[in-house]
Amino acid sequence: MNWNDVLRYVNQGNLEPDRRVEKSEQEWKEILTPEQFRITRQKGTEAAGSGALCKAYDPGIYNCICCDTNLFDSTIKFDSGTGWPSFTQPIKDNAIKYEKDTSYGMIRVEVMCNTCDAHLGHIFPDGPEPSGLRYCINSESLRLNKTNKV
Repeated sequence: MNWNDVLRYVNQGNLEPDRRVEKSEQEWKEILTPEQFRITRQKGTEAAGSGALCKAYDPGIYNCICCDTNLFDSTIKFDSGTGWPSFTQPIKDNAIKYEKDTSYGMIRVEVMCNTCDAHLGHIFPDGPEPSGLRYCINSESLRLNKTNKV
């Protein structure tokens, strides 16, 4: 996966997910905390450096807080200095959905869980090699499963 792949998904459509999870707004509110709901279902952002997973480097798999889909492996997490957990690749190419985001007068690429459409954060082409990608993800949108292995 590289930046050209990301732009292709934004412009030509995303890969099909392995499964879909769809719930009503009320159902999401019943299973998420108010902050998780604000971030994942209303496209919010947590304050830089405030997330519990920013400094976590325990081995395991980072799952979507909404639907428990495996998203990122802890072995590709890195400290980007931005205040949000950062990763270089998703677990699988079809785990993440990419969409153009023009909010706040910027042009960015939003990343979402491809299974349930939860807002995760954004992706940038300024990460470390070999991918050059930086998935900048809200801690509130993730759960670290320390027992799960891909």
